[in-house]
Amino acid sequence: MKLFKQLLVAPAALGLMAPVAAVATEVNVAGVSDYTNVSADAVSVDQVTSITQFSDVYPTDWAYQALSNLIERYGCVAGYPNGTYRGNRAMTRFEAAALLNACLDRVTEVTDELKRLMKEFEKELAIVKGRVDGLEARVGELEATQFSTTTKLKGKVDFVVGGLSYGGSGQDDRDTAGRYGLGTGSSYVGQDALTFNYTAQFDLNTSFTGKDLLYTRIKTGNFSANFYDQSSSSLGQSSLADLAVGNSNGDTLKVDKLWYQFPVGSSFTAYVGPKIEHYYMLGSTPSVYRQILKQFKLGGYYGAYGASTSPGVGLAWRQQKENRNDAGFTVSTAYTASNGDHSCVRGSNCGGLGSTDSKARWTSQIAYGNPQWNLSAAYQYAQAGGFKGYGTPLGQANYYINSSDALVKGSYSDVNSVDLRAWWQPKKSGWMPSVSAGWGLSSFSGPASTVGTDLSYSSTSQHWFVGLNWKDAFMKGNLLGAAIAQSNFKTSMKNYGDNNGARDGNYSMELYYQFQVTDNIAVTPTIFYLSRPYGQLTGSSASYGGNNADSFNMFGYLVQTTFRF
Repeated sequence: MKLFKQLLVAPAALGLMAPVAAVATEVNVAGVSDYTNVSADAVSVDQVTSITQFSDVYPTDWAYQALSNLIERYGCVAGYPNGTYRGNRAMTRFEAAALLNACLDRVTEVTDELKRLMKEFEKELAIVKGRVDGLEARVGELEATQFSTTTKLKGKVDFVVGGLSYGGSGQDDRDTAGRYGLGTGSSYVGQDALTFNYTAQFDLNTSFTGKDLLYTRIKTGNFSANFYDQSSSSLGQSSLADLAVGNSNGDTLKVDKLWYQFPVGSSFTAYVGPKIEHYYMLGSTPSVYRQILKQFKLGGYYGAYGASTSPGVGLAWRQQKENRNDAGFTVSTAYTASNGDHSCVRGSNCGGLGSTDSKARWTSQIAYGNPQWNLSAAYQYAQAGGFKGYGTPLGQANYYINSSDALVKGSYSDVNSVDLRAWWQPKKSGWMPSVSAGWGLSSFSGPASTVGTDLSYSSTSQHWFVGLNWKDAFMKGNLLGAAIAQSNFKTSMKNYGDNNGARDGNYSMELYYQFQVTDNIAVTPTIFYLSRPYGQLTGSSASYGGNNADSFNMFGYLVQTTFRF
C-alpha cells in the first residue's frame, strides 16, 4: 500500500510543485468546475467503474492498463461529463488535487477496513501466531535431534503364525525319515504343527543430491531355510512353500542389500553395488501382484528373474514423456556374479568378476507401458552355478531320476532363459481386479565333459503364473489376492529316452485377504495349496526312500501381521 501511495502521489506532487506561471495559461475555470462537479453530471466518480466508459481511451494507448487498474481496483479516476477522459490534455493543479484527494479517500477506506478486520479476527490471528511459533519450535527440535540430514529410515516387522498339513498318497509316511529321496535321519515340522516366526527389516534411504540413492537394507529373522518344511537333508526343503517375508538369519542383524544408483543425464539411471539383485536394476516391474508365497514374486521367481544377491552393475534407460500417463519404452541390462566377492572359498573355482567361474548372470529387459498397463520381455544368460531353479524340487542341485530309476545329481555349463510378463490394473478400485501374468522357458547346456555320455540332465524347464488383486475389496484400504502357478518344472531331459524323463509337474495356489487395521498395521490370513511340491521326486521308488506317492500334496495356512514404521 505504501508503494501505491508513492506512485500515486508522485505525479500529483510534481504537478503541484510546478511554477504557477508555467500553468497559468492552462487554467480553465470552467474545466475545473466541470471536473470537480462531475458527480452532478452524466459521468461521476462513482459511476466510472470500467475503462470502457471513456470514449477516447483505447487498448492501444500506452497507459491503458495503468488507467484500467486505477479504475477497477481503486475506483479513484473520474472523467468529464461528456464521457471522455482526455488523456493527452495537460493536468492543472486543481485537477491533480481532485485526483489525489479521491485516491487518498479510497486508501483511507481500505486502511480502515483492514483495521476493522484485524480487530474482528484478533483472537484467531493470535491463535494462528501461537501455532506458527509452536511449529517453528518443533521444527527446530527435530533438526537438532534428527537421525541424519541425508538419510531416511523405514522399518517393517512381520509376525507369521501358521501350519501345514499333508494329503494324497504317501501322506502317512511324510513325517518319517527316508521318503521322497530325502535320505534317512531327516527331521520335519510335524503334521498340523503350529509355528510362530518373525522377520524384521530396516531400510536406510540416503540421498546426497536429491536425485541419487544409496540403499541399505538390514534384516533379521528366525525362520528356518523353509518356514514349514524343515529338513536337515539338502533335498528336504520344498522351496515352493517359502514365504516372501521369510528370513533365516538366526536372530542376527545382517546387511541384506546394499547398492548406489544415480542419474546419467535425464533418461538413464546407473546402478552399482556389492549386494544387489539383478531385477532391482531393470527399468520396469514385471508384475503388480502382491504375493504371500515367494514363488509368485515378479510373476515367477525363476528363469530370467531368479534371484541371488551378488555384486553387480546395471544401466536402465527410460523414454521421457511430458505426460506420465503416456505409454513409453524402457530398456535395461544388469550383470551380477555370485563369485564376485570374498565369501567364496579359495581354491573352489572362485573366479571373481568377469571370469568363466564367476557364477554370473547377464539379464536384459525391454518393456512398454504406462502406470496402468505394461508388457515386458527379459533374457538372461547364466553361467554354471549362477542359475536358480531347475525344476522341482527347486534347489541349487540339479537332481533328477535317471533311466535306471536312480537318484542322480546332474550338471550344466550354462543356461539361456526367456521370460514374458504382462500386467494391467484398473484406474479406480472396484470389482475389476489387477491382472498379472507370466511365462518363462529355460534351456540348459551340459558340460563338455559329459556331452555324448549316458549322464542325463535337464534340457528345458518352464513356468507360468496368473495373479489377481482386488483393491478396496469389501472395505476401503483392504486387499484381496489370489494366484495360481506352475513354477519351474522340467519339460525335457537329455539322454533319457523317448519320454524325455520329465516326470515333473506341480501346481501352486494361494488365497489371502489383507485387513488394513491402521495406516501402519495390516493383518493377512492366507491359505495355500501345493500339488506334487517335490516334482521329480514325488513319485520316486522305494529303492531310494520313495513310495511312488504321485498325488502327494501340502495345504498351508497362516496369519501374517505386518507393522510398518
